Amino acid sequence: MEAQRSQAPEAESERGAQTRITVDSPRAMQELGRRIAGLLRPGDLVLLTGELGAGKTTLTRGLGEGLGVRGAVTSPTFVIARVHPSLTGGPALVHVDAYRLGGGLEEMEDLDLDVSLPESVVVVEWGDGKVEELSDDRLHVVIARAVGHEEVLDDVREVSVRGVGARWDAGAGLEALAGALSE
Repeated sequence: MEAQRSQAPEAESERGAQTRITVDSPRAMQELGRRIAGLLRPGDLVLLTGELGAGKTTLTRGLGEGLGVRGAVTSPTFVIARVHPSLTGGPALVHVDAYRLGGGLEEMEDLDLDVSLPESVVVVEWGDGKVEELSDDRLHVVIARAVGHEEVLDDVREVSVRGVGARWDAGAGLEALAGALSE
């Protein structure tokens, strides 16, 4: 896994520390999730973006391992949200799949994410444009398949991790995500 840190060239309110990482296997994606978990604390909101099969749930599985939560982390597509309580006294993991939800925050209000957020880590797959209002401080993780010859790059993903808001302005340890992560 390779990483580089840069400032996102976006609107002032959306700027923050950014790291780009190349992940070459599902196992490495899960390890990246464990590393990200080491940076998270109660109240953190993580938005995951990527096409179907990109590795969002695999990354979240690693987050769950890193946070030490109970239960198998699987895609919550049909139940919309799953809560995984901590086994270590840390924050619970609230794993949300907003794929089937078309509206913005109003449609998500029934999930009471704003109530869960202060004491949990809330991870929302397909959350872009739907839950940003929950927190001024959030981590955006975008997973894209690497472009190239299919046989060689099938498991390779380009992952961009960008912190938004005061919590992440100085990077909050995003540089710790760098380092070799491969099979």
